[in-house]
Amino acid sequence: MNTRKQINLITLGCSKNVVDSEKLMARLRRGGYTLLHDSDEMSAQIVIINTCGFITEAKEESVNTILTFAEAKLRGDIEKLFVFGCLSERYRDDLRREIDEVDEFFGVNSMEDILASLGVPPAQAPVGERLLTTSGHYAYLKISEGCNRRCSYCAIPLIRGKHVSTPVEELVSEAKLLAGKGVKELMVVAQDTTFYGMDIYGERRLAALLNALSEVDGVEWIRLHYAYPAQFPDNVIDALRNNSKLCRYLDIPFQHVSDAVLKQMRRGVSRRQTCELIDKLRRRAPGIALRTTLMVGHPGEDEAAFAELMDFVREVKFDRLGVFTYSEEEGTYGAKHLKDALTQEEKQRRADALMKLQADISASLNHAKTGKTFRVVLDRTEGDYYVGRTEFDSPEVDGEVLITSPNPLRSGSFYNIKITSADEFDLYGEVEGA
Repeated sequence: MNTRKQINLITLGCSKNVVDSEKLMARLRRGGYTLLHDSDEMSAQIVIINTCGFITEAKEESVNTILTFAEAKLRGDIEKLFVFGCLSERYRDDLRREIDEVDEFFGVNSMEDILASLGVPPAQAPVGERLLTTSGHYAYLKISEGCNRRCSYCAIPLIRGKHVSTPVEELVSEAKLLAGKGVKELMVVAQDTTFYGMDIYGERRLAALLNALSEVDGVEWIRLHYAYPAQFPDNVIDALRNNSKLCRYLDIPFQHVSDAVLKQMRRGVSRRQTCELIDKLRRRAPGIALRTTLMVGHPGEDEAAFAELMDFVREVKFDRLGVFTYSEEEGTYGAKHLKDALTQEEKQRRADALMKLQADISASLNHAKTGKTFRVVLDRTEGDYYVGRTEFDSPEVDGEVLITSPNPLRSGSFYNIKITSADEFDLYGEVEGA
């Protein structure tokens, strides 16, 4: 089957799925296939879809994507259709009954099965070998799989299983491989990065891992995502303060601040502990940019609890903030034991109110950067601008710096950019001294 055939691999969902797809693509290329990624064209004979099954909107997107390519198969535009990932892991039997155009459904840890179905024999490959789908100068580094938390709303432990860390040595080898491809920025990701190492070392080893990664030649920025707030390791704060390669940036999903709602969410942290952690982060790692995710409409969130959340955001002034509305997920504690009392319209009203508040905060924080100079990595060109990011912004989810320059600038290179103006989303600037 694999003689000179082309595969289009569609990746949905989070950055952890991106890593899974990139590793699968590298193995497929070794097996003789040519690869497309996220292509809308129907030129490939085989389509593989890596699905997300986290929340309602993500599941709907995954199902709609499968149906689109199932119709393409019926028309004869493609020959084979395979589906894997979180949605497939969770609803495989239901999907098989409903969409019989799919040749096979695979779960989340099924790379070898997918390869075997496509006639790719087992092959020795460098640890962490990947076919990058991101810009060549940055990549995601997934440090563990699964999660031991039991948050009321989250189905990830049901889908991905318990937390399993990848040994430090393997991650350093993968980082070296990525650096050899020109990667200069690593985004460290996992379902719970702060739990890293507990299963194989008997203690949290995230700080040691970050410091080991920083010794890899060619890597200039390391950015930490998905840090769980409960029992946050103090030595990670020390690393963020002292290690010049670690971006002063932390993605830490607090989800809520009301003690009553946090207890219903089973987050294992209180309002007092949340505020103490934020204060500690800002005091011991001055200038750190905090990105968080909040959830509205969770069972137990009455008007008073939502007002408390609004006041919290107004007071803390997060640099970046995202909002989800609660959706009841089968098999979770919330679905089994809590009453989803609010309408979707009310949940969306609360989400919109939070985002409007955050837009005002973001605009104020951005305007305060006018006249200052920041080190910026250049991601791409777009229209009349070169587009880059400071160390305080992660690709695709945060703000950008739109740069004008009389001289050509190179993607993947770092420049000192003086900020000349700002809006609520982005900064505008020019190369200092140009």
